[in-house]
Amino acid sequence: MEPAPRVKMADVAAKAGVSVATVSKVVNGRYGVAKETVELVQGVIEEMGYAGNLSASSLRMQQTNVLGILVASFEPFSAELIKGAAAAAEGSGYELLAHSGGDTHGWERRSLARLGGTLIAGAVIVTPTVLDARTVVPVVAVDPHYGPNRLPTIDADSFTGAEQATDHLISLGHTRIAFLGGRSELDSAHLREAGFRNAMAEAGIPVDPALVRETRYVPDRASAVARELLSLEDRPTAIFAANDVTAIRAVEVAHEFGLRVPEDLSVVGFDDVPDAALASPALTTVRQPMQAMGAAAMTMLLDLINGVEREHHVRMSTELVVRGTSAAPPTVLRRATPPAVEASAPADA
Repeated sequence: MEPAPRVKMADVAAKAGVSVATVSKVVNGRYGVAKETVELVQGVIEEMGYAGNLSASSLRMQQTNVLGILVASFEPFSAELIKGAAAAAEGSGYELLAHSGGDTHGWERRSLARLGGTLIAGAVIVTPTVLDARTVVPVVAVDPHYGPNRLPTIDADSFTGAEQATDHLISLGHTRIAFLGGRSELDSAHLREAGFRNAMAEAGIPVDPALVRETRYVPDRASAVARELLSLEDRPTAIFAANDVTAIRAVEVAHEFGLRVPEDLSVVGFDDVPDAALASPALTTVRQPMQAMGAAAMTMLLDLINGVEREHHVRMSTELVVRGTSAAPPTVLRRATPPAVEASAPADA
């Protein structure tokens, strides 16, 4: 894959209709440039993907001994991946830079434009939303939103993992199973829902559309959805959540509603982040080998940089981990009792 040509300061100057000296002042935060010109130049820099002068010595030498792992935010999934990537980078001659680009559309492009080539020689990018196949430096994607069809990719077998979770609940005797889905535009989230639906179909159990909800992996949204599900007249006896954070929120809401987990409600998650084992009760979940995925991504990146011929897609296996939040459904379905809403105190006159 041929790297895209680097945008030069002169290219920005020509596009903005200003001098190279003016662009240099804007990039380096110097005085003497009108506010309107600063805004104009900054807009062109963003549009063209100019990398800026983040590491002057690397720019002069045209090389850097730093690799990046770029994430939208430092949440539990990405934190585990970073641990694995760091371990794989040891002894490679490269240092590792972890960078959070912010969970906004196009964060990957902006991060690569700022860091690629001047500060980092290559990058592992976690759950990229939009990214061109031609990049300024070698890139490996972990669990990309669009699936393994554009960039070298590491992911986990989300479909089989979801089947494992659902089969586990069905084997315990559950038929009224709710599914808390993730982000609808994320390929792995689609696969987890597909695995859930396939397991239900194989068992001859119809899926109630009212029990399939999207949480976008947002904890507060997961709590709200769980409250709606547990308030149903014919509430579910089990919940399968597409990640651990939302599963843990479902357990917390069950406790709010006076339900015991797993005696009244079983809950299964996905990921096996450290908090899953520490939760009370400990969460039954599907383990995807997050640290191993981070290590595999870093190894693939080093191979790309070193010109090693290898496969460009690795899908890693998942494993069901049974802990304390799953059991047979109750013989008699206990009604959930929504917590009382405290009346607010009257304002002082």
